[in-house]
Amino acid sequence: MEILKRVYQNAQKYQKRIVLPEGTEPRTLRATEIILNQKLAQIILLGQPEEINQAAEELGVTIEGVTIVDPKTDPRREKYAGLMVEIRKEKGLTHEAALELLNDPLFFAPLMIKNGDADGELAGAINSTSDVLRPAFQYIKTLPGVSVVSGAFLMFVNDPHFGHDGILVFADCAVMPDPDERQLAEIAVTTARTAKAIVGMDPRVAMLSFSTMGSAQHPLVDKVVNATRIAREMDPELKIDGELQLDAALIPEVGRLKAPNSEVAGRANILVFPGLESANIGYKLVQRLAKAEAVGPVLQGMAAPINDLSRGCSVSDIVNMVAITANQAAALFD
Repeated sequence: MEILKRVYQNAQKYQKRIVLPEGTEPRTLRATEIILNQKLAQIILLGQPEEINQAAEELGVTIEGVTIVDPKTDPRREKYAGLMVEIRKEKGLTHEAALELLNDPLFFAPLMIKNGDADGELAGAINSTSDVLRPAFQYIKTLPGVSVVSGAFLMFVNDPHFGHDGILVFADCAVMPDPDERQLAEIAVTTARTAKAIVGMDPRVAMLSFSTMGSAQHPLVDKVVNATRIAREMDPELKIDGELQLDAALIPEVGRLKAPNSEVAGRANILVFPGLESANIGYKLVQRLAKAEAVGPVLQGMAAPINDLSRGCSVSDIVNMVAITANQAAALFD
């Protein structure tokens, strides 16, 4: 796919430092070999060096050029613990408790990013989403002006007439079960930033509902309308419209009929669903019935790129997500 090729090329150019906390996990090691061979990123594996090297040898993979960091012995532990205490002092975190937390690679990785020793993180092959994200929420936190973390999927459909040459971005498919109107607006704005950073698209955001431009009256419709207004206030340059039904968002003839004055209707490339339930169902319907490839979730809204894998992920999923994380890091820090 041309877009993923561009993502890879950008990652090769940026050479961001991506930390992988699950250092002995087999798929992670196989992906590391590919990433190093393709020069997609500088990889930092967390764990005991002897265990990581032995695991790689048993798998028959070469990880020459990787940086291995042992969270339990690294000389930066004291400094990281000081950062943790400063951030969590109101919660009563002690220096000793911080040092104990740093034994966990899922805590050590965000502190590497916080201290400027890494640019992004990818985990979740053998850890739950909550375990991956909890340290990130506590120590990386969200972007200024953003209170919510959300998850977007890049949907590669088999029809170039839809979205951006056959690419649509769906959100929030992963995190917020029932966002309020402010949170929904933040999801829209951050998804547009994600799409621009990773895909290079000119975002056209459709705020989805079962109503188009007042065709139905309901508090659920009001939430989408208000979220659209708030998103426009957050980013006045953003091309966004709502509320729109799905066909009005994607089909030009329907868009012209139902929302004739909209610059988004019929041409949307970003679909923001009103809640996690509809978003999760929606992306899986498109993935399974339309045979689209779903890449993600790409987490967004945090002050640094930290992405979560499915525990059923493949090696290629890890490679793709490292490249995407590198692109996110470049957009945030460069």
